[in-house]
Amino acid sequence: MINRPLVIAALALGALAAGSAAAQDKPMADKMAKMEKCYGVSMAGKNDCAAGPGTTCAGTSKVDYQGNSWKNVAAGTCTTIKTPKGTGSLAPIKS
Repeated sequence: MINRPLVIAALALGALAAGSAAAQDKPMADKMAKMEKCYGVSMAGKNDCAAGPGTTCAGTSKVDYQGNSWKNVAAGTCTTIKTPKGTGSLAPIKS
């Protein structure tokens, strides 16, 4: 025979774990909503995506500050990021 208090405790722990996991998802979604793509600021191989011809996606840029690769940055900060090639851009930079 299964012990009722043990079953009740297991169900309660499962509900707490599910609630905890759901609570952690929202801050990540909020954080991503406050990000923007910033072109021309990533170091070679450190881009988040869109690294141009001959590359696939994240981590595939070939040179530092490649104009057509982007990195996620805090919203509103992109154009204030200074690099040796100028500042970050909200649109791809022609090289």
